[in-house]
Amino acid sequence: MANVDLGSTKSAGKKGGKKRKAKKRIAVRLDMTPMVDVVMLLITFFMLTTVLTTPQTMEINIPPDESTVEVAESSLLTLRVTAEGAIYWNMGIEEPQLVELASAADSTIRKLRPLLEERNRSNPKLITLVKVEREGTFEMMVNVMDELNLANINRFSFAPFTPNDKERIKKSISS
Repeated sequence: MANVDLGSTKSAGKKGGKKRKAKKRIAVRLDMTPMVDVVMLLITFFMLTTVLTTPQTMEINIPPDESTVEVAESSLLTLRVTAEGAIYWNMGIEEPQLVELASAADSTIRKLRPLLEERNRSNPKLITLVKVEREGTFEMMVNVMDELNLANINRFSFAPFTPNDKERIKKSISS
């Protein structure tokens, strides 16, 4: 642990005719080994008892590239998300209509989650197709996926946003 060395001292000799006793110097040496052991035990303890957070992930099943699935238009709900964050929905070949993700200031605009829940109740075989414009943010896609998850819709798919989709949205806005 600690060691005290009381080793020998030399006489100071004569200085000015008086004999003076030399002070004894005590050398102290600390052994750091026990402190290192305690530190290592503490580090080990905290490493083993700390709860690490697990990442929140969502499992997505991706079909093979060559697969095609035929879906009736009456069972297909299409959500189109523009780069500005506006969401348009339509069933089959209907004209796209604006829907808000959360609370809408305009009471005539529907909210997304109640719309999804209503459509899913009326057609249990409903498949939702989500199209996000390439200039849109990843957050937009995640927000739509969260709304689908909260509405208990587990049958959805992603498709690329095409120029035809842009034209359909522009056509619905102008009419």
